[in-house]
Amino acid sequence: MTAPALDICDLAAGYGEKLILRGVDLTVQRGEVRVVLGGSGCGKSTLMKSCIGLVPMKQGTVKMLGEELVNLEGPARARLLTRIGVLFQYGALLGSITIGDNVALPLREHTDLPPDVIAEIVRLKLSLVELSHAEHLLPSELSGGMRKRAALARAMALDPELLFCDEPGAGLDPLTSAELDELLLRLRDRFGMAVVVVTHELLSIEKIADKVVYLSKGKVLADGTLDEVRHSEHDEIRAFFDRLAAGEMRGPRTALEALAPDLAAAPTRTKGQPAPKERR
Repeated sequence: MTAPALDICDLAAGYGEKLILRGVDLTVQRGEVRVVLGGSGCGKSTLMKSCIGLVPMKQGTVKMLGEELVNLEGPARARLLTRIGVLFQYGALLGSITIGDNVALPLREHTDLPPDVIAEIVRLKLSLVELSHAEHLLPSELSGGMRKRAALARAMALDPELLFCDEPGAGLDPLTSAELDELLLRLRDRFGMAVVVVTHELLSIEKIADKVVYLSKGKVLADGTLDEVRHSEHDEIRAFFDRLAAGEMRGPRTALEALAPDLAAAPTRTKGQPAPKERR
């Protein structure tokens, strides 16, 4: 039986003596898109960072693709990390090198592939995110949405089986954010990877989530489908979704939806249907 993409049991983690996560249990299956929700400071980003080893665990276990990162060293640890991709909130591209070199970094660091093969993989990954023309540009020469797509190409460089995305729509206009959502779904459908997304963008949640988990004060308050969690008996969760629906937490999407309310009502792709043709 294939192990889940992510299996967290009784996780406690934090910074110094301060605990942020307190006894978190969460399982994400292969090929699933799981969205992590919660108010500011609830531990969403800390959960992601503790999984990939950036925040120390105090107790519990985190298994990614059936293995515990904290128990691995040397080549075994490196092999597991090559099976995991991360899209950080603001892309985290290195500004002094080209987009192509940014995408090539994981390949140069974690493989012994010859330069010509790496160059071909870089071109392929940039093509997947429709940035073939940007290979020789610097990050500063790209728009915010293009930088996010370039960072996604880098996260996909090693064909990960598990992808973490921290606020992928942060700082993007609503149309660009929606296009990034569609791109994530296409990549998931094509490569079969599991995706864990931290976000509070309601339109994104509705479009991409197979399941959601709601964190409160470092603990799981609800876990299930979007409808199950949205209609939870917890007052905090109902208030959270009321605020999202009112646009209080959606940043730049709110203004555009006020001008073009049909954008929010646009039909979303049913899982398994082909993606609509994108505007250029």
